[in-house]
Amino acid sequence: MANLNIKERYDFQQWVLKDFQKLNGFEIREAIHYDARIAMDKELLWNFLLATQPKTLEKLQKKLSRETIINVINQEIIKNGLLYSLKNGVFLENVQLDLMYRKPATNFNEKANQLYAQNHLSVMEEVNYENMERVDLVIFLNGLALFAIELKYNPSGQNVQDGIKQLKGRNPKNRLFQFNAGVLACFAVDTLEVFVTTQLKGQDTYFLPFNMGRGEGIEQGAGNPHNEDGTDSAYLWQEVLTKASIFQLIERFIFLTPDKKDIIFPRYQQRRAVTRVLEDMRNNATENNYLIQHSAGSGKTNTIAWLAHSLVSLHDAENKNVVDTVLIVTDRIVVDRQLQDAVRAISHQSGVIKVMDDKATSSDLADALASNTKIIATTIHKFAQINKSEWMSTEATAKKRFAILIDEAHSSTTGSYMSAVSQVLTETDIEDGIIDEVQEVSVGDAIEQEIARTGKQDNISIIAFTATPKGTTLQLFGETKPDGIGKKPFDIYSMKQAIEEGFILDVLNNYVTYETYYKLNKVVEEDPVFKTAIAKRKIAKFIELSDENINKKIEIIMDHFITHDIMAELGGKGKAMIVTSGRESAVKYQQALNRYFKEHHITSIGALVAFSGKVDLEGAEYSEASINGIKEENLKDKFDTDDFQVLIVANKYQTGFDQPKLVAMYVDKKLRDVAAVQTLSRLNRIVKGYNKKTFILDFKNTYEDINKAFAPYYRETVLAETISPSDILDLQRKIDAFGILEDDVVHEFNQFLYQEKRTSRDKKKMTALLNRGYNLVQRYDEKEQLTIKKTIRGFLRMYTFLIQATAYQNEVLHEKYNYLQSLVKMIDVRLGGNDFSIADKIVVDYMKHKQTGEYHIAELPEDYEVKLNKPSLGDITEDQEKKLSEIIDEINEQLNLDIDDTVGVTSGIAIRELLKKNKRLEASAQVNTREDFRFTLDDEMDNALTEGYMQNQDFFGALLNNEAFKKRIAQVFVEDVYRSFKN
Repeated sequence: MANLNIKERYDFQQWVLKDFQKLNGFEIREAIHYDARIAMDKELLWNFLLATQPKTLEKLQKKLSRETIINVINQEIIKNGLLYSLKNGVFLENVQLDLMYRKPATNFNEKANQLYAQNHLSVMEEVNYENMERVDLVIFLNGLALFAIELKYNPSGQNVQDGIKQLKGRNPKNRLFQFNAGVLACFAVDTLEVFVTTQLKGQDTYFLPFNMGRGEGIEQGAGNPHNEDGTDSAYLWQEVLTKASIFQLIERFIFLTPDKKDIIFPRYQQRRAVTRVLEDMRNNATENNYLIQHSAGSGKTNTIAWLAHSLVSLHDAENKNVVDTVLIVTDRIVVDRQLQDAVRAISHQSGVIKVMDDKATSSDLADALASNTKIIATTIHKFAQINKSEWMSTEATAKKRFAILIDEAHSSTTGSYMSAVSQVLTETDIEDGIIDEVQEVSVGDAIEQEIARTGKQDNISIIAFTATPKGTTLQLFGETKPDGIGKKPFDIYSMKQAIEEGFILDVLNNYVTYETYYKLNKVVEEDPVFKTAIAKRKIAKFIELSDENINKKIEIIMDHFITHDIMAELGGKGKAMIVTSGRESAVKYQQALNRYFKEHHITSIGALVAFSGKVDLEGAEYSEASINGIKEENLKDKFDTDDFQVLIVANKYQTGFDQPKLVAMYVDKKLRDVAAVQTLSRLNRIVKGYNKKTFILDFKNTYEDINKAFAPYYRETVLAETISPSDILDLQRKIDAFGILEDDVVHEFNQFLYQEKRTSRDKKKMTALLNRGYNLVQRYDEKEQLTIKKTIRGFLRMYTFLIQATAYQNEVLHEKYNYLQSLVKMIDVRLGGNDFSIADKIVVDYMKHKQTGEYHIAELPEDYEVKLNKPSLGDITEDQEKKLSEIIDEINEQLNLDIDDTVGVTSGIAIRELLKKNKRLEASAQVNTREDFRFTLDDEMDNALTEGYMQNQDFFGALLNNEAFKKRIAQVFVEDVYRSFKN
C-alpha cells in the first residue's frame, strides 16, 4: 500500500509557493541569494534602492562601497529595529534611505503611487540560516526578511505542533530570528491550522493561534472552516500574506510595545474585525452601526486602537475622508490606562490623539471636538456634562463625520448618555428644548427635530465592542439577520472559541453549590400581623446578616480556601474574591474574616474590602478607605501585591476588573443574566507559564441558573426579536387606562416647554398643569400609585430606547413622554407598614449550610438568543404571587406533580388575562356588586382554563379536575378582574 512520503510533503510546499507567485504576484527566489549574515537578499535590496532613490545612492557611493552601504543598513536595522526602519528609513552619512514605500491613502499623489508600486515582495524556500539548518519558507520585502514559515503536512503524520516544536528549537540569536531586527513573525502551519509568534525564546516561546474559528451558532469554536478547494489553512497566504495585507500589517497593526519587550501582531479575529469594518465604511461611510462581540481575552483594547488609527486615514472611492474624527468612548469614570497606552503606542505623531483623562473637563472635550484632532478618547459622561449654553453644535462641527468606538457597550451606551453624544455631535436648530428666535418653528416641528437628533445620525457610525451583548445593545448596534427575524453581531469571536484556543478559562468547570437551611421561631407572646412581602424581605435580610450565618459561611470559605490551597496556585500568588449582596454584608464579612484569622492564628492571609460610599451598621459608620486604611484609588495596586489574598466586594469590581491572579470566587449574592457572566468571568484570565485552575463556591445560585446565564454569550449572541412601536403603544394604552392624562393639559404643557423664553407666570402655569395630573394619580390608593409609577417608568425607558433604535415619530406620544418625565418625579409614594423591626421578634432555632452540588464539566444549553427586557403588561402583586405559589406547592404535593413556581405563576397570569377578556364577566361586573360578581367568575373559570389548557397542560388540567383549587385561583384574582371592568 502506497504511503504519503517526502514528495507529497514537498508538494504541499510547492502549492503554497505557487499561490504566492500566481495569486499574490510574489517573485520566487532561489535560496542561493540569501545572505545569512545579514538576513537579506542583497540583490533585491540594492535593486529597490537603485530604482527608487538613484540620486541618494549615487551620492552615498562617492563615499561608501555598495557592500558598506548594505552593512550600515544592517547595523541601523539592528540598532533601531526592523519595523521602525521600514516605517522611517535608515540614515547613512546624514542621508536618509527609505526601505519601503507606504501605500498612499488616495490616488492624488502620482509619484507616491509609483513609488509604492516599486515595492518588491518575494519568497524563498529551504532557506539555510545557519549550519545547514533550514526554514521552509521566508517572505522578503525589498530583500529584507519579513516572515518565516514552517510547513507540516498532516497526512504524513506531522502537524502544527511539530512546526511549533521545530521553531522553538531555532537559534533565537541568529540574525534571521533576532528579536526586533530579524523577521517580524514566525508561522507554524499545517493543512488545518496556523499558529504565530513574534519572538523566539527557545522552549519559552509563546505561540498564539491564528485561526479563523470554525462553525456557526452553537457550534462555534476553535479551528478553521473546511476548505473544499484546498487546505483549511490556505487563508494565510491567500488572504493575510498578500501585498495589500502585508502593508496594512506593517503600517496599521504590528507595533513594538512601549517597554520594547514585545512585538504585537494581530490575531486573526482582530485583523478580520478591523478589515471588515473598514471595507463596509469605505463603501457606506457613516450609514451603519456595528456590533463587535469579542470575548474577554480577545485583545479588544488593541483592536480598538488599530481600528481608530485605520479609520482616520480611510478614504472612499472618490478619495474623500470617510470620517473626520474618531471618538473612543468608555463608560468608566476615567479612560482606561491600558487603552490610552495602546492608542498612543501605534502612532507617536503629536496632535493626532487627545485623551480626556481624569483632569480633563467637559470644556476640554468641547474644544477637542471643535479642533482638528483626529482621535479623542473620553468617557461617555463628559458628553452629558457639556454646557449647552456654551456649546452650540457649529456648522463646521455638524458637517464633520464621526466614528464612535464604544469600549464595552452596556446600559450607559443605550440610554440618555448615548443621546447626549448625538445631541453634541449633530447640527440642530433647537438646543435644550428652546426654539431658535430667528426661525419660527412649531412645537410639532420642534418635537420632530428632537426625535431625529436622538436616533441614528447620518454623520455618526457607532462601532460597539462587548463580550456580553444585551438585547438593547443588539437592537441598537447589531445587523439584521438574513432571515429578517432579530439581529446579530457584525463580527463574532465567541467565548467558546477563546476558551478552546486557550486565551481564557472556562470558569464553570469547578463549581460547588451550597444551600442554607434554617428554622425560625418567634420570641414574642403576641402574634403581630405584618404585610407579607415587607416582612419576608426583612426576615431574609435578618438571616443574611446574622452573625451565625456569616460565621458559618466564612468557615466553609476558609476551609475550601485552605483545603484547595488557593494561595499555592500560580506559584504562591493565588487570590480569591468574596462577592456579597451589599455594603452591610461586605462589612460583616470583613469583620467575620478578621475574627477567623485571629481565632486560628492566621497571619499569612490579608483581606481587603471594596464598596462605594458609606454604610451605617450597628451605630458605626464604615467606608472602604476607613476599613482598609488605604486610599480607594490605591486598592487595585495593593491587592496585586503579596500582602493581600482575599478581596470582599459589594457591587464593585464585579465588572471591568482585570486581575489574572484571581483563581477562586465565593458567591453570596443572587446573580442573573449578564451580571452573572461578568462577575464570574473575573476568574477567566490566563497566566502565562501556569496551568491555572479556577474554583467557584456559590451559596445563592443554582448551577443550572448560572449555566443558563452563560449560554447566550458562550457562542454567538443573537436577538430573538426586535422592538417595534406596538410595544410602546401597549404601554401607552395602559397609562391612558389609568385616566391620569388629559390631552389638552399635556399639549398645553408642551407649548410652554418649547417656548423660547419662559416667564415666571409660564413656569407657575406648567406647575399647575403637572399638579392637575398629580391630583388624578392621588385618586388611587398607595399600592395602585406604585403600579402607576412603575408603568410610567417603563414607558419612559422604553420610549427613550425606541426613538434611538427606530425612525418612529409620533408627536402625541412625544408630548406625553415630556409631560410624564416631570409628573413621575412627583409620585413619591411608599407603602406603609415598613417602620417595624423584625430582629427582636424572631430567633433562628436551627441553621445549616449543605453542599448541594459539585460540577466539573460545563454543559451549556443550546439556546443562544437574548430578548429585549420589555416592561410587563401582566404584573401581579407580591401577595397574589405568594398565594399562587402556595397553591402550586399544594398541587405538587397532593397530585405528585412537578410544576415550577415561575411557570405556575406565569400560567396564573394567563388565566387572569383570559378572564379580563371575557364578555360575560364584563357585563356581570357592570350590574353586580363584587360579591355577586364572584359567582359569575366561578362559572366562567372552566372556559378560561379550557382556553389556556395547551399552554400548560399539567397546571390547567389540575385546576379543571379540582374544584377546591379552581375556586382558590378565582379568589386570588376576583378583585383585580372586577376592578378592571369597573374602571
